Amino acid sequence: MKRQVAASLVSVLLGLGAAAGVAQSPNAGSSQFVGAWRLAWLEQPGADGKLHRIECCGLLVYTSDGHMSVQVMEPETQSQSAAGPQQYSQGGYEASYGTYKVEDAHTFTFHVEGALVRSLIGKDLPRAYEFSGKQLLVKSTRADEHWRVCWERY
Repeated sequence: MKRQVAASLVSVLLGLGAAAGVAQSPNAGSSQFVGAWRLAWLEQPGADGKLHRIECCGLLVYTSDGHMSVQVMEPETQSQSAAGPQQYSQGGYEASYGTYKVEDAHTFTFHVEGALVRSLIGKDLPRAYEFSGKQLLVKSTRADEHWRVCWERY
């Protein structure tokens, strides 16, 4: 009887360990993303076509099971300008959440499950990324979007 209980317990623990391993690595290369990031800077094209840093603050969170969320707030809503044909914020505030998948060493895809701007819901947003020390640099892979954002680990 004791052997049966011990064998059952070992099976359960092995199963939990295997499940935890799967949850921690939804896709190759995702471990570098996991954690909380604060917005260091955001650059958007101005009327002159050049990138300009805009004053804002934000938080980006990646989880080990492949989820992410982002929030960005501009202090002045009237300074909001489109960084391309896709609108990401409303009233100077951007908020969205969903899942992410690392595609290769330089791109990931953000699948939007919920967002303040409802036209984003259900979209796959491919992003180029680069890690540099404690910073994560992200930009759109779309040719018609020219913004860049830098996140720093908390």
